[in-house]
Amino acid sequence: MDLLQLNRECLLHLFSFLDKDSRRSLSLTCTPLRDVFLDARLWNVLHFSSLSQLRGNNFVLGPSLRHLSICWHSSRVLQVCNIEDWLKSSFQRDICSKHDKLVSIFLARVCHMCPNLLSLKLSGCGHLSDQDVIILLQRCRKLRRLHLENCVRITDRILDGVAAYGVSLGEVKVDFCRNITQEGLEVVREQRPDLRLSAERSAGMIPDSKPEEKVPLRRTLQKLLEISG
Repeated sequence: MDLLQLNRECLLHLFSFLDKDSRRSLSLTCTPLRDVFLDARLWNVLHFSSLSQLRGNNFVLGPSLRHLSICWHSSRVLQVCNIEDWLKSSFQRDICSKHDKLVSIFLARVCHMCPNLLSLKLSGCGHLSDQDVIILLQRCRKLRRLHLENCVRITDRILDGVAAYGVSLGEVKVDFCRNITQEGLEVVREQRPDLRLSAERSAGMIPDSKPEEKVPLRRTLQKLLEISG
């Protein structure tokens, strides 16, 4: 049986079993299959395992997207991203400049194109800012689950954003985010007692310091061990 004899719903079902690259390869064979590839209904789940994949043309963003995860675990590069900006060498800053805006730009697209997002997981996104996530909370008001892991730029401001804009949130995780404090966690627990909130290791890690602060050598060494670990 010719594949193109199948109706649209059957083709969508078949495409759903393929990964992003396989979907795109198949879509290049003919116009009808390209139309199936571009159907927003096919793209209700997206997972990215590296930041470079965010630049790809093998996926479609649209109102059908419900679940999004960006989990970057490149330990060598992450060690550079996790260093405080004022401590980075020019070489390290050059490395970061190649990808530091990728997640922010991508999430801005999600804000405009994916209003029905239900869950978001961001792991290892060292340049992600509080504002990036707060804007998403403001735009994607149906979001139910937010999981941030090892995102070193995230601070207590995100907890304020959760309390103010996360109207549909039922579960929030801020694991291994060193600039989250116990005070911030307690405040959001008071404001949103219904929220399932967890923060593995976050409030017990050493937060970033400002350049003018005199940081004891012992504390600096502990920070380096956290980053390398």
